[in-house]
Amino acid sequence: MKVVIDTNVFIGACLGQGASRAVIAACLEKKVTPLIGVALLTEYEDVLSRTDLFVRSRLNADEREELLDIFLATYRWTRIYYGWRPNLRDEGDNHLVELAVAGGAEYVVTRNLRDVARMELLFPDLKVVFPEILLKELKL
Repeated sequence: MKVVIDTNVFIGACLGQGASRAVIAACLEKKVTPLIGVALLTEYEDVLSRTDLFVRSRLNADEREELLDIFLATYRWTRIYYGWRPNLRDEGDNHLVELAVAGGAEYVVTRNLRDVARMELLFPDLKVVFPEILLKELKL
């Protein structure tokens, strides 16, 4: 099963949030195949550099970087050749749906359903879900 993991889920895992941590673990255990492209990788790196987000993190900066490196080893690199522009409320989230469509993902996993799930351009085989829902689908 191919998935796109939004940055907020990875950050949640770094902060020790249960469902987010379990989704990242499922990726590391190869129960799902996460997709990544240029925009998402850039976003991960940008957000990880914001030290104020990680005041309560169980992981220090080096450990977060190491987790990202290990996590990236599980990803399938996906190029986006066509910009669908699903017209999400937050323009900065369009790349998640475009990545999912380009890679044939079944799910976009995010904590931001309010913005990501409200696309004008619909893709019937793509579901936008909270981490908890993906875990139920995986029966974890």
